[in-house]
Amino acid sequence: MSFDVARVRGLFPALGDGWIHFDPQAGAQIPATVASAVASAFRGFVSQPSGVYPGAAHTATIVTAARTAVADLVNAPVEGVVLGSTREQLLGALAEAMSTRVWLGSEVVLGRLDDEENITPWLRLADRVGATVRWAEADIETGEVPSWQYEQLVNSATSVVATTLASSTIGTTVDVSAAAQAARSVGALLVVDATSAASYEVIDLETLGADVVVVSANRWGGPQAAALAFRDPTVLERLRAVAVDPRARGPERLEAGEHSYAMLGGLVASIDHLAGLDEAASGTRRERLQFSLRSVRDYQQRLLRYLLASLETAPQVSVIGTASRRIPTVSFTVPGVPAQKAAKRLADNGICALCDVPSRFFDGLGVPEYGGAVTVGLGVYSTPYDVDQLVRALGSLA
Repeated sequence: MSFDVARVRGLFPALGDGWIHFDPQAGAQIPATVASAVASAFRGFVSQPSGVYPGAAHTATIVTAARTAVADLVNAPVEGVVLGSTREQLLGALAEAMSTRVWLGSEVVLGRLDDEENITPWLRLADRVGATVRWAEADIETGEVPSWQYEQLVNSATSVVATTLASSTIGTTVDVSAAAQAARSVGALLVVDATSAASYEVIDLETLGADVVVVSANRWGGPQAAALAFRDPTVLERLRAVAVDPRARGPERLEAGEHSYAMLGGLVASIDHLAGLDEAASGTRRERLQFSLRSVRDYQQRLLRYLLASLETAPQVSVIGTASRRIPTVSFTVPGVPAQKAAKRLADNGICALCDVPSRFFDGLGVPEYGGAVTVGLGVYSTPYDVDQLVRALGSLA
């Protein structure tokens, strides 16, 4: 495998602005092919897919293509892919679609490392129906999620286990196999948020053992579009429909409104972009995705090690979490310097970084009381030069 970062950088017009982008959690930069696909779609998609004329047939083709692309990305059946604008909207629809009888007297297991998008929908429903919420905790030193706790958290009353695959703040990769085994033993639904991992790791729904995987395309350079993928599509027929069309079947049952068809065109282009990140990739789209993402992972893991080693040399910088298995995302504090001030100094030096990202794990550590944390994430376009500039700017805070 040979990942050519210089070639890849040329695929992103926005990098011509001279800024260093360490903020993929807020949305990765958009490749030219994705921008062109969305623009072309806006010029051409003027019909609803239910018509019998050519424009409607073309729109229906785009919807099918989007389901197929997501299925290739996460290795799921096409008929189990639900499309939407955001993951919080889709997870909210899933929570609402589950029968109230399922929730009465039941429990839900959530994770402290998860994004709010995979927490809030379940909390709201649990509060409304009186379900009990249990929490999977992360080790305060390493940031890792001990797998043994799922044996204690999951019981016969558990209806849903929701967990992230990788933290969007400290990068910890969660081993969901223990959660999958525990959920399967009691017939609970395992929902895995793979959004933060999807641009760094090969996602395989079967290997994960998840019942549902959710991803959001803006994290890998796609448009504002998201998808739920069900391992067993027949589950969709057992859920209450949230669609307004009483004729909706399969994944359409969880799609509450009309799609933004131009965004779906961009979604397909963004997954094709991921599949082509390594020019040596060949075969089916799934095979090209596997090859390219493994190549990207090798490059970014090397760059992550360089980033972590460089941060160790930066005066007073303290990295949060020491997990050995992680995606290239890091959060750190600078004692005596509020996170917003640190992020502003980075911005003054042409570096985009995030600060004060909502995190229940950070809340438990008391990070907000100490001025908050700065979060940086590597993109497929990040380079050692970018890391050097980050550390140089942080050094000026001392």
